[in-house]
Amino acid sequence: MSHTTTDEPARRASGATVPVLAFAGIVVAVMQTLLVPVIKDLPRLLDTSPSNASWVLTSTLLSGAVATPIMGRLGDLFGKRRMLIASLSVMVVGALLSALTDALIPMIVGRTLQGVAMGAIPLGIGLMRDMLPRERLGSAMALMSSSIGVGGGLALPAAALVAQNTDWHALYYGAAGLGVVSIALTLLVVPESPLRAKGSFDLPGAFGLTAGLILFLLPISKGSDWGWSSPTTLGLFAAAVVVLLLWGLMELRVAAPLVDLRTTARREVLLTNLASIMVGVSFFVISLVLPQLLQLPSETGYGLGQSMVVAGLCVAPLGLTMMFTAPVYARLSARYGPRTTLIIGLVIIGIGYAGGLGLMSAAWQTVVTSVLIGAGIGLAYSSLPALIIGAVPASETGAANGLNTLMRSIGTSVSSAVIGMVLANTANDVGGVAVPTLHGFRISFMIAAGAVAVGLVLAFFLPRRSQSAVSQLRASSEEDANLARAEQALAGSGQPPHGFRGRVLAADGAPVARAKVTLIDRHGRQAGATLSGADGNYALAVPARGPYVLAARAAGHAPLAHAATHDGDRPVDLDLSLPGETVPA
Repeated sequence: MSHTTTDEPARRASGATVPVLAFAGIVVAVMQTLLVPVIKDLPRLLDTSPSNASWVLTSTLLSGAVATPIMGRLGDLFGKRRMLIASLSVMVVGALLSALTDALIPMIVGRTLQGVAMGAIPLGIGLMRDMLPRERLGSAMALMSSSIGVGGGLALPAAALVAQNTDWHALYYGAAGLGVVSIALTLLVVPESPLRAKGSFDLPGAFGLTAGLILFLLPISKGSDWGWSSPTTLGLFAAAVVVLLLWGLMELRVAAPLVDLRTTARREVLLTNLASIMVGVSFFVISLVLPQLLQLPSETGYGLGQSMVVAGLCVAPLGLTMMFTAPVYARLSARYGPRTTLIIGLVIIGIGYAGGLGLMSAAWQTVVTSVLIGAGIGLAYSSLPALIIGAVPASETGAANGLNTLMRSIGTSVSSAVIGMVLANTANDVGGVAVPTLHGFRISFMIAAGAVAVGLVLAFFLPRRSQSAVSQLRASSEEDANLARAEQALAGSGQPPHGFRGRVLAADGAPVARAKVTLIDRHGRQAGATLSGADGNYALAVPARGPYVLAARAAGHAPLAHAATHDGDRPVDLDLSLPGETVPA
């Protein structure tokens, strides 16, 4: 699927673009942990049963899972900045609705609207890919990808402080205020991407995916209440399999599908998405276990007897560490590639959980565990969008990252269900109250370590080094030097030009951004290399006049080798729709 540009020229991304997009991701992530401090009080606050109150959390999970790939695809078609603002606006409306009610149904509706904002993460990553230069892209995407953990970690102590000292509705007013600030900053700072996907929105595909995800995630989130072997739970799982299979068959027949399953089935994309599920599982375990361990009374013999606020502060380093690993990831990925960085991150997570089995007797020990696991999750989360972007065409960035974010959400959902079941089955009954045990906490940590081990196996089967990812995300000094020389030589100084210039074009004549253009001399040696810009333009300096080969390559397009002789200022366009020429070295 090719892409095209809008008629309106794109503004250049400013230095504030990345912080503003990351802030949007953090605001969205706040929605996921906003109610954690008051979960146990929701039945009383809403005057309903615990089973009904759980829908306040389940509704956000379901709407977020559905909205993530859909908003990504809409962003590819109609503009990522536009859809980002739409997602945040829906979130603000939902937060205000929840802030103004004590009734169950309006609260569930408000929480459902808040979940729509989860699409902001892939949209932000797509905007960064479309606008940022290579040398800034790696660290920027790492920060955006980690923002979901950063926001979740920082929201815990802040939400606990608010819930402990004011009316709980203030949580929603605060979230709505953050959303308004994020919208305003996005409008002021973030330019719209000029890249658009061809085709139309696949409405039947959206309905099919929505139905399949709801049928799959609903029994995962409610299985503990309904019973894992109950006819309702098993029936919904069976229906999910049938609906998703039919949806997949339909998507394979659609010219412009919501999710390109052929691309998704590529080894790098498939294994990255499966590894994302494992990272999501490991991320959520610590968020479930440590707050409970910290707040249990010390009279239990293992509880640490801390307040809600202190417990939040002890877990907050999880998010802070994820944020500070973004520049570390950029350096590691630039040198070793995102696959190796993912493996390093998973190893660190595994060490954190293994060490955490023996670090449960003091509050400071939970901080050490949070820092270590946060560093590993930060590296792992940061690697995922780079692996995805290196394997899909530019026009599918939003949808592909939306699907990857969905995989992480599925991981956290599975983690919540499994760990909830483990803690419930290992709890002690004290006066009719189920009290989690240290044994249950340790089993939960071992489950997280097992998920990390599966993720490591999947990561080792990823391609060792994605050439497309390297060319797009890592700026080599040789390419930078060649590009600088080309720009100087072709700057129109009045001297005869010494290089090639032109555009890289797709089958429909649209410009191809970030295509790798390599200059090969008559002896078969590389004489220069560069990447095409957002408008498809490239420029390459040459050491001398004479015959050369211009080799062009871009994800989603057949490579092209074009023989050309430098004899003046005539532009040389490289049409990737043409069959490549075989040129002797």
